[in-house]
Amino acid sequence: MTPLSIEKRRALAMLAASGRDGATQALLSAHGFDASLIAELVNHGLASLMAEKVSADGKLIAVVKARITDAGRDAVADES
Repeated sequence: MTPLSIEKRRALAMLAASGRDGATQALLSAHGFDASLIAELVNHGLASLMAEKVSADGKLIAVVKARITDAGRDAVADES
């Protein structure tokens, strides 16, 4: 795999910091990461997406959360 760009490393660091909870696309977008960057990480096995239902204003809504994979953690560690 080619070396990670600064943006990909930043995104993976954010996903690593979010822990098992993961991060929603809205949160990732607020930090400047667009859906195509996250899709690239998923396609390379560095992140995964999981659909969940969460409570908001007493209602259940569907969200998709991104999480770092073990391969993503390894890729970041390899470049340190």
